[in-house]
Amino acid sequence: MNNKLKKMATPYLIWLYVLALAPAVFMFILMFLDTEGIDTEGLKFTFKNFAQLKEPSTIIALLNSLKFSIISTVICILLGYITAYYLYKSHLKNKFLLLTILILPMWSNLLLRTQALANIMEPNNIFTSIFKITVKEDAKGLAGSELAIIIGLVFTYLPFMILPIYTALEKIEPMLEEASLDLGADEFKTFRKVILPLSLKGVVTGSVMVFLPCMSGFAIPEILGKGNIVMIGNLIEQFFKNMNYNIGSLLAILILVLILLSIYLVNKFDKEGETIL
Repeated sequence: MNNKLKKMATPYLIWLYVLALAPAVFMFILMFLDTEGIDTEGLKFTFKNFAQLKEPSTIIALLNSLKFSIISTVICILLGYITAYYLYKSHLKNKFLLLTILILPMWSNLLLRTQALANIMEPNNIFTSIFKITVKEDAKGLAGSELAIIIGLVFTYLPFMILPIYTALEKIEPMLEEASLDLGADEFKTFRKVILPLSLKGVVTGSVMVFLPCMSGFAIPEILGKGNIVMIGNLIEQFFKNMNYNIGSLLAILILVLILLSIYLVNKFDKEGETIL
């Protein structure tokens, strides 16, 4: 049976090696080279690409990414935990249907969702057109602001927080909560002493699943921020567009290291993978 499963996994392993591992190795090599685009003539080994890490543009982009990622992750933790806890405590028969509705937007294209959100944030948007609302010429929308980026990040990645937390809550034995209440603890103390500690695996997993795409993404800040706010993903995109593959690869590898460290963190908290759907 194991041999059959291994054979079935072969196409996925090939896909992984060709589209994930090989480009990562290629970028790792490029970050130590001095080339003009993809021209290998005059190829030189160098460490001067690392000087880009000290450039103000890189530092600002990295700080912007950290700021927006942390803010968005904290908001997602608050909203995600409240939503997951409500579903966990509710006696609804169709919880799976509600979870499906929550992840339904993820089935559509990210760029289309972000572009639709950008339209709503404009003074003249789809709603003003439908309801024929007159908007002042000097009216300003949310698009192009920091708030627009935060809303976009939370709107896009909130399901990644809800699902792991809900999974962790569902795996808590009901008898533990009942025992706490029987021993005289009120509902808040039971939540603080029993439910919350046992659901932290889901919070950690969800935080990583939200933080990483917020940190490395470029589409949301580009569309909703209108290019006014540069994050590390936008900077990497700019370097690759300008055919500066060496520095672009360096920054991409930096993000890749962050991703690997985050995966290690998740494995430390959730060794069995119980909270990852």
